[in-house]
Amino acid sequence: MPRRPLMPRALPVRALALGALVVPLLAACAPTIGATPAEDAANPACAPVMLALPETLAGDLPQRDTNAQATTAWGDPGAAVTLRCGVAPPGPSPDCQRVDSGTGAVDWIVEAGDDGTWRFTTYGREPAVEVLVPPSVTEDHSTSFVGDLAQAVGNVPATAECS
Repeated sequence: MPRRPLMPRALPVRALALGALVVPLLAACAPTIGATPAEDAANPACAPVMLALPETLAGDLPQRDTNAQATTAWGDPGAAVTLRCGVAPPGPSPDCQRVDSGTGAVDWIVEAGDDGTWRFTTYGREPAVEVLVPPSVTEDHSTSFVGDLAQAVGNVPATAECS
């Protein structure tokens, strides 16, 4: 039996079907960053925070998938800013700083590690959110991008402020 030529409409349908197969394969090539979930990662208050996070941080750090609940990252594996929602709320600290941005103000406990990693933990919000910034990021970026997280973090109401 001779083969019938493709109908003119069949080609676009096949192209769409091929595209539907290729896109997930390309997405699978994007790096997944390993993370450890926080103790209270299943807290329902983390969901609105996670949904409101920016897709890009510091202008050029793309958001990446992580392998743990209530976590995300921006940048490249081994050199990524990581965020965890559901960490234990810290107590008062002299390292508490208010960061104002166009979308709100958030109080953060700011700690510099011996290895050059910066840790920002929200103060006065439960659950708390923790952001780790490795030295590989601070070589080329200021940590002022934590202000860009105010809208998302603001989904957890503040119950206390830095003194």
